[in-house]
Amino acid sequence: MTDPRLLSLLHFADSALPTGGYAHSFGLERYCQAGLVRDRHGLERFLLTQLEGATGPCDATAAAGALRALARGDVEACHRLDEELEAMKVVREFREGSRQMGRQTLRVAASLTGDGRLATYLEAVEARRAPGHHAVAFGWEAGAAATALLYSTTAMLVGAALRLLPIGQLEGQSVLWSLHPVIARVAREAAERPPGDLWSFTPGQDIQGMLHERMDARLFRS
Repeated sequence: MTDPRLLSLLHFADSALPTGGYAHSFGLERYCQAGLVRDRHGLERFLLTQLEGATGPCDATAAAGALRALARGDVEACHRLDEELEAMKVVREFREGSRQMGRQTLRVAASLTGDGRLATYLEAVEARRAPGHHAVAFGWEAGAAATALLYSTTAMLVGAALRLLPIGQLEGQSVLWSLHPVIARVAREAAERPPGDLWSFTPGQDIQGMLHERMDARLFRS
């Protein structure tokens, strides 16, 4: 608890960090409009699918891999993870949302830390030589990257649910609290998974994500 990296972790997992995550629901808005998610129970099922089928085995695994790669100075390995995420995010809105959040995370991190490696990678992202996905950018900056990424992503989606569903703040926090054991388990699995074993399987969310852009009115970009 006295590790100075804890402050960095708290800073970059904070919802106040200007990544643009508040503008994304990653398919939840479409689920709500279609009546597939109507209440707390439906929200929990959506979040479990997200954690166990996508964010855990894919993004959190990439974040943990990026953290290890950076520790040994292997920026090229981070770039390969970035390209894998680009290929695996089949829904355009999800892919663009991840890239936007990653680019913003890199900008903030490079400005705050003065780390030349971050600045160099940001230049590559802005020149479109690298995708700059959020999981890779997050992994570079946050110790215990898998746990922090999974928690912050789940909290972001709970925040989106508060704007989409007739549930209150306390109920939203109760959902988030109930998922702590799942987040801990999925984070542990992600941290132990080799970066080459990234996988994702959420066909229902992918389909609803693709339908999202056809909605007549939208609160979110994804």
